[in-house]
Amino acid sequence: MGRHYSYLHLQALFPYKQLMANDNTRYIRTPQSEKLKWVDHISHLMDSQFRVPGTSFRFGLDPILGLLPIAGDLASFGVSAMLILTMARHGASGKLVALMLLNVGLDTLFGSIPILGNLFDFAFKANDRNVRLLRRHYEEGKYQGSGKGIIAGVVVGLAVLLILLVWALWQMGEWMFHLLAS
Repeated sequence: MGRHYSYLHLQALFPYKQLMANDNTRYIRTPQSEKLKWVDHISHLMDSQFRVPGTSFRFGLDPILGLLPIAGDLASFGVSAMLILTMARHGASGKLVALMLLNVGLDTLFGSIPILGNLFDFAFKANDRNVRLLRRHYEEGKYQGSGKGIIAGVVVGLAVLLILLVWALWQMGEWMFHLLAS
């Protein structure tokens, strides 16, 4: 039962990936599987939707949004936060959510640095990393059912990250203002 259940969640979460199936395995469409498809789709859009012609290098909307000072970083953070909340509601463990928050925190912190942060955003794909973590979590059979118990912790963690982001952007803005004023 656990293997069948795990396969269904993997198939729902990763419709773009080829998964090996037994002959008796069927895809069951549920509201939960549709939300997990949404996670995969949005992650792909944010981190690897577009390909540089003639190369295998992919990028998404995250580095493009990063070109907009402050607003773009906050928008990317908001999308990543919604992805983490959705994954937490669908069985990600507390440890896994902490790793996901770390990925998003690094992406947000370094991505908010002008110019260098944009280059960082092209290389560090936090949402894709988080989906890979969740995929491995399911493959190892560590799915925990509804993650309602850790939602409060996720919200607090995301709030702390948001406060740190706003503070860092404010400090950077003050520094740039003083630099330009002198």
